[in-house]
Amino acid sequence: MDIVFLHGLRMDTVIGIWDWERRLKQTLIVDLDLGTDHAHAAASDSIDDTIDYKAVTKRLLKLGDEHAFLLVEALAEAIAQILLGEFNVQWVRVKLNKRGAVRQVRDVGVIIERRKAGGAAA
Repeated sequence: MDIVFLHGLRMDTVIGIWDWERRLKQTLIVDLDLGTDHAHAAASDSIDDTIDYKAVTKRLLKLGDEHAFLLVEALAEAIAQILLGEFNVQWVRVKLNKRGAVRQVRDVGVIIERRKAGGAAA
């Protein structure tokens, strides 16, 4: 399995369980590893045969703009399902960092991995 990665995507969204968190957007750091087969893209040298980084970025920023979440787990799952359903991705690792969520800790978040049903192990 080949991997396309996008690390350090800054996503502004409403996320959190506290009242003050529901009134403003917070910035999350998103790291994505996207598994697919790049053989066809390597042979064709065409953007149409691979994962378009810009399209992925725009789609996820739209998600952050249009939806609010209570938990980073729910947002991570929504991201994974978009990538598996809308892009040519067989497997995905989503890391969400809600930096500064706990005063004494620099990085707080979740990492999930999902694959399309019937997909082989990575």
